[in-house]
Amino acid sequence: MMPVSVEIRRASACFVERTEGRLSRHGLSFGAAYDPDNLRFGPMVCHDDHLLGNGRGFETHRHSDLVIVSWVVSGQLTHTDSSDAAHTVSPGQVAVLTTGPGVEHSEVASSPQTRFVQVWLTPPDSDAAPGPSYDVSTPSLEIGVLTRVVEPVPGAVFSVARLEPGDNVTLPGGPFVHVLVARGALLRSSMAEPLQDGDAFRFTDEGPHDVTAAVPTELLVWELAAGREERATGVADEG
Repeated sequence: MMPVSVEIRRASACFVERTEGRLSRHGLSFGAAYDPDNLRFGPMVCHDDHLLGNGRGFETHRHSDLVIVSWVVSGQLTHTDSSDAAHTVSPGQVAVLTTGPGVEHSEVASSPQTRFVQVWLTPPDSDAAPGPSYDVSTPSLEIGVLTRVVEPVPGAVFSVARLEPGDNVTLPGGPFVHVLVARGALLRSSMAEPLQDGDAFRFTDEGPHDVTAAVPTELLVWELAAGREERATGVADEG
């Protein structure tokens, strides 16, 4: 069992990757920025924050044995895959790609500027994972409430909280809890100095914690059960 901890991961500490029309912040070890102490967080093996210019993004590439969850913060993101289906994902929508044994897909901004946060998860049993699928849904979010959005694999729950200044919300406890400030800022608390856009909490075997919004804020919260420790196979270098 990992020790109980509250870890603050500042946006400034992320590995930043820049290409023409794209800026990506990698919260976990990724590609050229190999970090053996930051390979995964429970079943989460990738946590990326992407900013794309119009028509920019990730051309067709392959993934296998992963469940990939994308949340659009602003703009629009167009996904195409080997089934020739195309889906446009807008702010406040969540997209879940289940790769199964393998799928090719692309993700490209279809608005002047698009920001989306993407998480890769290893399913509990990749051999039993279903074939490729892609689903987009629009949760009903209530201001000031942490709302459950989707459970893409058993034991991995994604929730979102939209807060007004002064709103309080209780972050859940659990084996692994990851909280990203996708927009806005949190007031200083007993756990940290103020957290701002792109900063994150990582809780390991912690109980619930209360936080307060300083300005209009959006929190992306993952509750993750303990899972297998080996890395995912078939992980592409980007996208």
